[in-house]
Order: sequence, then C-alpha cells, then structure tokens
Amino acid sequence: MSNSFNARDNLEAGGRTYEFYRLDAIEGSERLPFATKILLENLLRNEDGVTVSKSDIEALANWDSQADPSQEIQYRPARVLMQDFTGVPAVVDLAAMRDAIAELGGDPEKINPLQPAELVIDHSVQVDKFGVANAAELNAQIEFERNRERYQFLKWGQQAFNNFKVVPPDTGIVHQVNVEFLSRVVFAQENNGVLQAYPDTVVGTDSHTTMVNGLGVLGWGVGGIEAEAAMLGQPISMLVPKVVGMKLTGQLPEGATATDLVLTIVQKLREHGVVGKFVEFYGDALSHLPMGDRATIANMGPEYGATCGLFPIDEETLNYMRLTGRPEEHIALTEAYAKAQGMWRNDSQVADYSETLELDISTIVPSISGPKRPQDRIELKKSQPVFQRDLEALKSQAGIQGKGPVKTKIDGQDVELDDGSVVIAAITSCTNTSNPSVMIAAGLVARKAVEKGLSTKPWVKTSLAPGSLAATDYLRNAGLLEPLEQLRFDIVGYGCTTCIGNSGPLPEAVSKAIAEGDLSVTAVLSGNRNFEGRVHAEVRMNYLASPPLVVAYALAGTMNIDLYNEPLGTDSAGNPVYLKDIWPSQQEVNEAMAANVTAKGFHKAYEHVFDGDANWKNLSGAEGQRFGWNEDSTYIRNPPYFAGMGMDVADIKDIHGARILALLGDSVTTDHISPAGAIKADSPAGKYLQDHGVDPRDFNSYGSRRGNHEVMMRGTFANIRLRNLLAPGTEGGVTLHLPDGEQMSIYDAAMKYKESGTPAIVIAGKEYGSGSSRDWAAKGPNLLGVKAVIAESYERIHRTNLVCMGILPLQFRDGETPTTLGLTGKELYSITGLADGNPKEVLVTATAEGGHQTIFNARVRIDTPNEWEYYRHGGILQYVLRDLAKS
Repeated sequence: MSNSFNARDNLEAGGRTYEFYRLDAIEGSERLPFATKILLENLLRNEDGVTVSKSDIEALANWDSQADPSQEIQYRPARVLMQDFTGVPAVVDLAAMRDAIAELGGDPEKINPLQPAELVIDHSVQVDKFGVANAAELNAQIEFERNRERYQFLKWGQQAFNNFKVVPPDTGIVHQVNVEFLSRVVFAQENNGVLQAYPDTVVGTDSHTTMVNGLGVLGWGVGGIEAEAAMLGQPISMLVPKVVGMKLTGQLPEGATATDLVLTIVQKLREHGVVGKFVEFYGDALSHLPMGDRATIANMGPEYGATCGLFPIDEETLNYMRLTGRPEEHIALTEAYAKAQGMWRNDSQVADYSETLELDISTIVPSISGPKRPQDRIELKKSQPVFQRDLEALKSQAGIQGKGPVKTKIDGQDVELDDGSVVIAAITSCTNTSNPSVMIAAGLVARKAVEKGLSTKPWVKTSLAPGSLAATDYLRNAGLLEPLEQLRFDIVGYGCTTCIGNSGPLPEAVSKAIAEGDLSVTAVLSGNRNFEGRVHAEVRMNYLASPPLVVAYALAGTMNIDLYNEPLGTDSAGNPVYLKDIWPSQQEVNEAMAANVTAKGFHKAYEHVFDGDANWKNLSGAEGQRFGWNEDSTYIRNPPYFAGMGMDVADIKDIHGARILALLGDSVTTDHISPAGAIKADSPAGKYLQDHGVDPRDFNSYGSRRGNHEVMMRGTFANIRLRNLLAPGTEGGVTLHLPDGEQMSIYDAAMKYKESGTPAIVIAGKEYGSGSSRDWAAKGPNLLGVKAVIAESYERIHRTNLVCMGILPLQFRDGETPTTLGLTGKELYSITGLADGNPKEVLVTATAEGGHQTIFNARVRIDTPNEWEYYRHGGILQYVLRDLAKS
C-alpha cells in the first residue's frame, strides 16, 4: 500500500506494538466529525493508487461540510454482518457464483470472503407457543423442524468458506450479539505479517446494523448483494455524506425511558431531514447516557432515515467493553488508539458539522408511536384521543364498517373484543431488549402488578423474546422472570420475533372474533417497525412502546384507554390500580441493574457461542467446496442470475414498449415489495408450494424461504396492504394486465409480460423502498422483469439495491408527480437517452391508448461511476464475477 502522507506509525498499547495510520499527519483532520475521521483513516490505510488515490485522501481531508455530496470514495469495511433471512440468500448467491465462475473457466475458490463475515441465525423463530413455561423449548423444536434444510445449508457454508462464522439459533438477536460480543471497536489484525490497529467498521444485511454505532463502531445496513461484493473484496462506492450533529443536553426525567427518548429523536430527525446523511451525537448528556440507551438510539437510525447515528468512544464505551467481557489488553488498545487518532470524545471541541440541532432530554415524556409509522410519536397522555382519531381515519380510508364488540369465550372466560383491543403484546426486537434499563423496568412493572393482583387480559397474546442469553441471566438474578411469567410473558425464544412478523397465529377464538366483527385490533411491541401488515395480517394498528408500557397495555387489554387517569384493573380488595401505582422509580431500576447486570452473566452467555445447542450439534451438513443443489428443494435453489452469462458486456440500451406493473403511492416500504410474513395458500407462492407437495401447515414464512427464488418472485409485491392504483379498490398483489385490462396477480401479469418480451416498469411516490434493507425488494422485481422504477424519491439502501440488480432508478423532477403529469399507468412507455452514455436525465414518453403522449424528463439516480459499471454489467454480482474470472 502507498503512504503518500507519511502517516504510517507505531502505537504501544497493552504490552504490544501496532502499526497504524495517523490522522494528524493530515493538516486539518482534527476538525472533522468522528464518522468522517473513520472514513479518512480507511482511505489512508487502503491507498493503492487505483481504488484510492492521494487526491481522494486530500479531497476528503478538505471536506466541505456545507457542500452537497459529490466526492466519491471507495470504502472498505472491516467486516460483514448477516442475519439468516438475508444471509441465506447471500450464501446461496456465493454458492451459485462458485458454479458460475467455474463455467467461465475461473477458480471456484476465488469466491470466498476476504474479511470476517459473521452470520447470526435469529430471524427464523416464530411465536407458535406462548404463555407456558416451556414456550422457548417448544418454539425451538418447531423452528428446527421447519428450517432444517436451511440450517444444513448454512452448516455447509461454514465449512466451505473461509472467514465465515455462524452463530447458531436460540442464542440472541443479531444486533445485540454484535454489540455484546462480535464488535471489536478497534480491530487488531495481522496483515502481511504486520499487526495493525484500525477502527472496527461493518456493513450488515439488516438495516438495524446501525445499533453498533452506539459503541463507536461505524456500521450501517446494505443489501445482501452489496454485502456479498464487500465479502469478495470489492470496495463500497459511496459519496461522502453530510454529517448532522445532534447535541444532547440534560438528563432523562423521572418516569421517562430510553424508548421515549429514541421515539422523540426519531420524530425530530425525520422532521429535520437526514435521509442519506450521517448523524453524530455529542453534548454533555453523553456523560450520563449509558451504553444501553446509546444502542437504543443508534438502532433506530433507519427509522429517522439516516445512514448511521454514531456515538464517539469514551469512558462509557470502555466500561461497557469491560462489562461484556472484552479482554483488558483490547480495552487498553481501544483507549490508546481512540486518543491517538482524535476519536475520543472531547466536549470542548465541536466538529465542523454540516448541520446541527439540539435536544434537551430533560423534556422527554412517556410516548408511543403508531399506528403504522415509527416517526408518528404520540405523547402517552394524549394517546386515547389520538387513537380514536386514527381509528376513524383508518376505517374511513379502508371502507371498514365494523360490527361493534364481539363476545366470545377464551380459556373458559366470557370476554368481549372491540376495536382497539390489544391482541399482541410483545417485548421483542433488538431495539429495546439490548437495554437493561427498560428490560429491568418491565420486570419491575410485572412484579408490582402481580403484587397488586393484576393479570393480563385473556385475549392478549403475550411474549418475551430477550435479545441475548445475558438478558435472561440478569432478569432471573433480579427475581423478575417469575412475575413476568405470572403475567404470561414467558420467554418464547431468542430471536427477532414479532417485530419482523414472526408473531405466530392468534388464538382461534380471537381470530374468529376479529373476523366476525371486522374489528380493527392492535398490537403493542417494543420494536422498531410497525408498518402496515408487518406484525400480523389480522392486526390493523401497531404501536411501538417501551417494554414496561408493553406490560401495561397487556394488563389494560386495549389501546382505547387513558393510562394516566383510568385504572388498569383492580386489586384483590377491589380498589382501582393505576399505571402510576406499578411504575418503578429510576432509583429502583438503577439498583436492580447494579446488582444483577454483571460481567459474569455476559461471559456465561458467550463462552460457547458458536457451539449451539443439541439441535444444532446433531444437525448433519453437506461438505465440499461446491454445493450439491437439490432440484426438488423448496428452500434452497440455484438462482438464475448467471444463466447464459458470458464474459462480454452488452451496451446499455434504451427501453421501449414497456408496461406499468404497479402504480404506487407514497411510503411504499420494502415490506410492501419484498415477500415477508406468512404465505397464503391461495397466493402464487402458496400454489407453487402445494404443487411441489408442501402442505399449507408446513409453508413456514417467506423469510425462511429466501433461498428459493421461485417462492420469492411469486411473493414480490404480494403484501396484503399493498395498494396498486392501477387496480383501484384492491389490496394485495393485484394489477391489470395491459392492454387487455384483465385483473390478475402481479406475478401472473409479470410472467405474461415476460412471455411477450414486454419490459415492466414500476411507478411510485415519495420514499419508495423505505424500511429494512431487503435485497429481495430488488431481486424480486428483477426476476419479474422490471427494468426501471420511476419514483418521486427513494430511501438510500433500496435505490442502491435496484442499481445492484440491474434495475434503472429514475426520479421525477421536483414538483412533478404521476398525478400532475396525468399518468394513469395504462400507457405504453419508452425511456430514451440511456444509450448516450451516463446521462443525468432521460426522456420518458407515455403513450395513451388513443395516441396522446405525455413526455417528461426524469433524473437518473445512478449516482456514482461504479454504479454505472454495475448497471452496465447487469448487476454488481455479474460485475464481480467477470472481474474475478479475468484475474
């Protein structure tokens, strides 16, 4: 590597000597934000004169905080993190690439991770069993029965690929395992015989990879295809972003939780506008903001729209590393490196931020968010009238009549369900289960409730899914597991359950009551996502809340309640019990944490983390360097991305004679696009599985079948809440096939277009592709024949994923929308100007049936030269494959 700035030096720490690249070798670097310093070090260390030049480093060192992003850099993260839903298709693609490179005459073993790639199996467990002491064991057994083939495939990958490790199921949630165990904070790695120190940086195949930013580790979510390329040694091409500094002052008031703080931050940053930007937190509040709270805030970076939400390294970082069992010599290295590089928190020196805003956290009040977006925060004291307003709006918009309360019998009790009844109350998701303060608070609320003689309502499906075994340990030590269990919050498993739609079936009586009354029931969860149709198909309104509030709503049994002034129930003497009567003080929470959250618990949780339980150990897996595909498999199939691929690259061509597959509105998320949740028996995917001998009871979820492109392409755009304006009055994956106007599934229409050689296009409104970094939200449309998307705006990750799958992302000019242009979606479309090189704009011509033409310009959202190369090759995997086959 080059060393144009003479930055290479040695550092002594913990009794060892490390080579590192000094940032102070570059004049002015001290003014840069913490995140930008990490990028600068990355360029210094990887300067090779080809992908990183001296001029690239100079340009970043002279970063203009106020200028719009224009400087492209080639960034190399230190490692890649995956969960199993997104990780399985990534490993499937790597296995397919080994076959494809052999077809091109190359060496299959070149397809191999070149830096650490770690996968945590956490997305497959579902809440089938709940409210019983052995729920976790029962759900784990079902999980292995459903996913045996997928898990065998991952075991093959673990032995076939170098630098690839798998954390087995029933261990914890990927992001919590990342923060508590996998993260290095500062890497110590031998390169060419030299021990180097450099910042831990990570990209992950899940958007909430940002959680690790709380630990001072720069990380964010990317699509699985980008992650695969990074594993294969390809740098990530990116424009150096603006950095928004958010100053936090004050202290959390009594009664408020970290969840309330993060929901407020999400709302404020969404209002400010941080999409595509880095956010960095600073200010005196950090002096008493524990790591759990920092991780909670960082976790929800995707919800406030930022690429990341970074906290600097300081004493709290070291304290947390010590608590979670990191070696003392590594803690010493972290401190020495951060201080030597100007990456240690320094309140007296504020970085040169692009923009700043401030929040006094002493103003935080108890809050929830909903009913369908994380940024829609509601003050708890105002929640009842807001719920009533939103309920009426929902019913009016969707044409829901509702038939009033429904009486039924559950567990021998006569009960009544109505609009607003809480049918799911889940302490789940990495966001809050990583934070001991809110988990302990939930346990204390449960203990006080039990002491008062309260119980959860019988129609509420309750669940507790700790983010790691360490969380179970401290809850048990504090004597708080038992009262949670008494309220039916038994542990259901260790994984990302309800938050990703793995909430499992509702009790039959509850489902029947919902259907009978056409009820708009609710879910309350301590998660980060509450999009339409995500949590459960029968639940129309979803609310994010802190774990102690989840317990409170389970006791109340309804969202239609004023928790400040109405009782949750009555005690054994018949006296009303209010929320204030069971809410713990901050002192109680702090004392329980100090006594029970210990390094011993974390050490015990991670001592044998890669070994797995008996289920995993007894699992047989294939061996060898190339995978033996089974054509009868309904889980793992060889994808067709490389079929017929040669070494030559065709010229980019204009698009002619295209039809609109879907005409969509604003805020269409990757949950709407990518298959997720349950597979319906009468859906294209359900029919495919039944045709292949799979009984509906064995369908499993879309997420578990992401390794089978046949299932996934049939489930693309099939979300039950998708509203395709081309087929007004419908919900779900329905469209019109044109020009005949026949109504059918989007999959069936796409196949008819492919058969006739007709390109497909999707038109959408604002924030297209917001939400989780689901690569199938781009892979699925690619397989359906979608050649372009025209949207008013994009979420960062999804736009990149479209390019990486060879789909052209176009954007309407400011002020123009499908409505202002009078587009119906029934026109015949042509997109011209692509063949002219790398255009900034193209001409779109929409020809109506009578011959009338609407002609408009659209911005081309291929933002970097590298992205043009990916698009020219038909996708990033094809680009990488050809490059490796040549070498």
